[in-house]
Formats: sequence, structure tokens, C-alpha cells
Amino acid sequence: MIGSIIGTGVFALPSALAPYGPISLVAIVAVTLGALALALTFGSLSRRVPASGGPYVYAREAFGEFAGFLNAWSYWITVWAGNAAIVVAWVGYVEVFVNTGHKTWISILIALVGLWIPAAINLTGARNTGAFQVITTVLKFVPLVFMATVGLLFIDPDNFGVFNASGQSAVGAISAAAAIALFSYLGLEAASVVAGRVRDPEHNVPRATVYGTLVCAAVYILGTLAVFGTVSHAQLGATTAPFTDAANNIVGGSWAGDAVAVAAIVSGIGALNGWTMLCAEMPYAAARDGLFPGAFARLRGDSGVPAFGIVASTVLASLITVFSYTRFEDVFTKIVLLSVLTAVIPYLFSAAAQLYWLLVRGRERLSRRRLARDVTVAALAMAFSYWSIQGSGYQTVYYGLFVLLLGLPVYVWLKRDRGEYGEPEPTRLPVTQARAPETPPVARAKRAAQPSRPSGFRKNLPRHHD
Repeated sequence: MIGSIIGTGVFALPSALAPYGPISLVAIVAVTLGALALALTFGSLSRRVPASGGPYVYAREAFGEFAGFLNAWSYWITVWAGNAAIVVAWVGYVEVFVNTGHKTWISILIALVGLWIPAAINLTGARNTGAFQVITTVLKFVPLVFMATVGLLFIDPDNFGVFNASGQSAVGAISAAAAIALFSYLGLEAASVVAGRVRDPEHNVPRATVYGTLVCAAVYILGTLAVFGTVSHAQLGATTAPFTDAANNIVGGSWAGDAVAVAAIVSGIGALNGWTMLCAEMPYAAARDGLFPGAFARLRGDSGVPAFGIVASTVLASLITVFSYTRFEDVFTKIVLLSVLTAVIPYLFSAAAQLYWLLVRGRERLSRRRLARDVTVAALAMAFSYWSIQGSGYQTVYYGLFVLLLGLPVYVWLKRDRGEYGEPEPTRLPVTQARAPETPPVARAKRAAQPSRPSGFRKNLPRHHD
């Protein structure tokens, strides 16, 4: 969980938020509360449906196969586009040591190397992927904890600058900053996506989801505050490695900044490793149900990994990375906003699935207090998801809607290939199995317990209703 959530997003976040000023810290706190609501929602959902697929499975179980497909498609876009955003931020820290002139073609080459190394590790199997994730998570956590603790002692209030530097209203600035900040929390659903590969998923997935999000929240808020307070606002807006600059300002010289840059590089590779697994796991779960092309469901030899999903997703991430480097100036922000938008759609459906279950089935199974609590949390998660869309901007919504609707031809092709029209018929038991005949005493007792009907009621109904 921590390895998937903490990637390079947090290391690039202060620079991406610099145009808004310190008011973006308010946005981070708001996003943290929303992320916790989502984490609790995913934790509850994973107890009920402890299978791989996460948001895809929850949407399909609650609302049918088209909703499941739409979520799988949207989340798949999120993870491979998210990999592109992670690798762009990762390149910024690699270029602390090489390509310090930021030549575009060299940056692209470095980014492609960063994408394909995790893909190669994932192709060797889940055990190696997990071991690599543990190592990189430990290494990345040390400098972040340093900034979130020691860094707070070196804050200079003059570095913060104007509270709202965006020129927008306070609400507009917070909403826009929140859409960027949410990227740093993407991955909080990671444990639920791979639940089928986790021991005792009913207990371990909810714990990992909630506790992992809490740990990341503490590091994010305190670490970003420390960077804002140790790097001047002008310098923060111009750097591609804000944590490196903050470390250098704290201790003087360049060695501390270089150490943070190394940690950010390790962190990026670790996050790409985890997200590459998600790139394959979600389509794999959908493909087994016939809601994604069958190639995504094929497992590779002894490693048992869905190799096609890993390769296809990495190819798409490579293409969008090259496109962004050659078309956009603010590459990281553009890809981040697209990833957030496509992630919010599965988050919305997951919160809706939780509300649907609570209001239909939960009333029978939960105490009144527990029901009220869970409904409130799910409603907050849904409201937060809507708010995140609002802050993404019109251009991002346009691009996001376009790539989302590209899934419709794929769904049509899948339905045609299966020879289906409409929602598949549910499997029904034969009448003799579905309803055992009642003994006469039971039948008489049930008739006696029914309320009396007005005269003429039966004769006024059509005969087949009798």
C-alpha cells in the first residue's frame, strides 16, 4: 500500500502546487480527509467482496456488467497514465545527476528506461515484485520522514510567500490544488485490486488500506509543509526536485540534496513496480469475466503473471510520455490531472456501490449506529470524488471523457463476440428447487398471518396474478 501510494508524486508535489501558494496546504488537508473516507469505504467493500479487481468488482456486483466494464476501462487508463506521470517526476530527480540541461530527447530516453525496468521485474512473478516493493519502500521512507520531522525545525515563514498566489478565489484555488494533490493518494485502492493474491484478504486488505493511507497522510502533510517553509516560493516554482533543494537549504552544500534525489529515484522505481502490477491485475480480473479482451487473462508460464497486460500498459505509458514531452510544457501537471480524473470515476462508483449495499442490505445486517456511520463515510467519499472532478479543469475533463468513451467500441466488440444483447440473464433455479412445497400447517399459518383483503380484491385481478 505505502509503496504504491508514495511514488514520485509526493517528491514533485510542492513544485506542482507552488503556483497556488500556501493555500494549497489547505487543499492537501481537505484531500487527506477525502482520501481517508475513500480508504474506509474500500476497506468495507473489500470485506464483502475479497476478490481481485477492486473498483471493477464492486461496480459489477452492484450495478451490472456495463458499470463493471466502464470502471475497469477507466481504472486501467488511470494506472498506465499514472505511470507516465510518475516517470516524468522520476526523470526530474534523475536529472539532478545526468542531463542537467534537460534536453528533451534525453529526458524521453530516461523516462522509457524507468518504465520498462519495473515491467521486466513484474514479468518475473509476483514474489519478486513484492520483494522489490518492500526494499524500495523502506529506502524511500527515510528521507520523507526526515523532512516531515527534522525539516519542520528549519521552517522560515518568509519562504511561504503570498497565501493565495493563484489570482483565483480561495475556493477555486483550493479546488484546483486539490485535483493535483489527489494524485499523491492514488493507489489507496491498491490492496483491494490485488486482494485475490493476498493472504486472509477479509482482514489484511482493510487494515492495509486504512493504516497505509494514514501513514502516507502524515508524511505528505508534514513533508510538504517543511518544503514550503525551507524553499523560497520563487525557487519552488522553478525547480523539478523540490525535496532536494529543501535538504540542501537545511544542511548546506549539496550532499543531502543528492541523497534525497537518490531516495526519490528509488521511490519512483518502487511505485512504478507496484503500479505496473495494477496495470495488469485490473484487466486480468475483468478479462476472466469476459469484460476485457481475452489476451489480458492469459498467464505467462511458471511466473503466473498476466504478461500481455503488463506489456500493453507499459507501451501505452511510453507513448503518452513521449507525446507529453513533445507537446506540453507542464508535462507532469497535465498527465496528473488526466490520471486523477479517470481514477475518480471508479472511486465514485465504489462509493455508490457501498451506499447501495448499505441502504438495501445493510439495514438488515447492521446496527443503527453502524449503519449511520458507514452511510456517512460513503456519502463523504462520493461528495469528495465529485469535488475532485470539479477541480480538474475543462480541458482535462474533455481529454478524460474522450479516452473514457473510447471504451465503448471495445465493449460493443466484446458483446458481439459473445453473441449477447443487453444484460446477461441471471442463472435461475428450476421451480422445484427454487421453492420447496410447504406442508399444510405451515401454509395455513402463513395465510392466517396475512392482512385481510377487501372483498372483490381477488376477482378484480387478472387470473395470472392469482
